[in-house]
Amino acid sequence: MPLEIAQALSASRLAEIRASLSSLLPTTRPVTLEIGSGHGHYLTAYAAAHPERLCIGIDLIGERLERSARKSNRAKLTNVVWMHADARLFVEALPADVALSEIFVLFSDPWPKRRHWKNRVIQPEFLSLLATKAGKGTRLYFRTDHDHYFNQVTALIQEHPSWALVVDEPWPFELPTVFQQRAASHQSLIATRA
Repeated sequence: MPLEIAQALSASRLAEIRASLSSLLPTTRPVTLEIGSGHGHYLTAYAAAHPERLCIGIDLIGERLERSARKSNRAKLTNVVWMHADARLFVEALPADVALSEIFVLFSDPWPKRRHWKNRVIQPEFLSLLATKAGKGTRLYFRTDHDHYFNQVTALIQEHPSWALVVDEPWPFELPTVFQQRAASHQSLIATRA
């Protein structure tokens, strides 16, 4: 695809996301974001347990978002929304006066082949972008079953000037995701916006 067409599509998608967000934000409620919300199990349960929060789940796969919406609708939740969006474009589309208070990245694709590592969602540039939309003290929760990805994210956060690892803080809400249930084991980390 020629660069001009890709840029036009990206700009068009960014405008669509901004339009969708305009009816939701800004809000006086804390905003929780789940990147790669999958089938919506985690965020639906989290939203039910935290009605004071606006919870937004984004994913690239429409069928997953439809299943997520059915779950939250059955639970009659009014504080959770699902959006078809790329993580980078979504964060770019957030209004300037909105600060995320929590960000969950649970079992995102680890892109295990070295030549694909550039596709992993947690990258230095993305951490910098997230920092622009995160208030001081915002928590970033990351969980994976892929050792190399976990070690890479840990190192990226330790090196990043806007984020710091948090030690000895419990995971805020335990509910196994579909991908967590399939994993033999997993690792978790918590980072805070410095």
